[in-house]
Amino acid sequence: MDKFTIATKSKTYPMYIGAEIIDQLPQVMQDTCKSVSKVLVISDESVAALYLDKVTGILKQQYAEPLSFIIPSGERAKSFDMYYQCQTYALEKGLDRSSVILALGGGVVGDLAGFVAATFMRGIPFIQIPTTLLAHDSAVGGKVAINHELGKNMIGAFHQPNAVLYDIDLMNTLPKEELRSGFAEVIKHGLIWDPEFYQWLTEEISSLDDLKGEKLQYAVLKGVAVKAKVVSEDEQEKGLRAILNFGHTLGHAIEAESGYGKITHGDGVAIGMIFALKVSEEIFQVNLASEKIREWFRLFDFPTAIPDGLDRVKLLERMKHDKKATSGKVKMVLLKNIGETVSQDIEDEQLLRFLRDFK
Repeated sequence: MDKFTIATKSKTYPMYIGAEIIDQLPQVMQDTCKSVSKVLVISDESVAALYLDKVTGILKQQYAEPLSFIIPSGERAKSFDMYYQCQTYALEKGLDRSSVILALGGGVVGDLAGFVAATFMRGIPFIQIPTTLLAHDSAVGGKVAINHELGKNMIGAFHQPNAVLYDIDLMNTLPKEELRSGFAEVIKHGLIWDPEFYQWLTEEISSLDDLKGEKLQYAVLKGVAVKAKVVSEDEQEKGLRAILNFGHTLGHAIEAESGYGKITHGDGVAIGMIFALKVSEEIFQVNLASEKIREWFRLFDFPTAIPDGLDRVKLLERMKHDKKATSGKVKMVLLKNIGETVSQDIEDEQLLRFLRDFK
């Protein structure tokens, strides 16, 4: 098992990564939370069917009658309605400021449960228990949110967990498309920060079947290390942390324009990263081997072009509503080299041309 310390200005907390470590959950809670009055596990239908009984059984060794609330699977669960339902359940069951929420699931569960914890009685502790590779990115850093029909993650808060317990064995049941979705964020961390890690990925991972055991644990650890370093320097995304949005400006627009849930987050980010590489090459007149990277992406069945039927003008409008946009201008994270990022304002006319030329 690896133990990693996440240090931000508001909180320092541990992240545990390893195989068969879920049994240590009661000890982790005892070490990181003060006297616990009630425990509420928030999970989704898919994960709950696999792991909820196991987790509540482990909790019963230390805590009487842990509660659980199950949300629908998929991005659409990050809604006002589901957020309200979670809050209502917490109030009905008598949770108080000494209660703890456990987020058992992927990024959707972590974002929603974290936002519930951030706002219930103005903030109570929560612990992330990621069950997907994608959640290696969202489980660290304290960004919690729900979606609005006008944009993804537009309503949220910064609320750091008390701990992150990442048992990689909980990923054994992941469908390949979900493993691929998470791998996009792993690749992103290499591209924006760690050229040596990116090189390792290209040499060691040539199919999704390679993402298991020690290689999977190493990929998670390196990805988390990048995220932790960036978050420690810029907790509330006022500067450096924006680089974590590489590929997300177009990726989020594609997710929203397609209808949340019709394309995975990672697939949207994969398209967005190829697009950002192409834009970077054009603006900075550099060679980032975007076509070679595109071919590598195809080994994992990532989509590498904007899906058919999506209007470029509408995508541009979605991008202008992105949280990083300033004064109505789209701000994209671009690369001058692998590991060397820059944030760039792009005029509408130029960006629309890039979108139309991106095939």
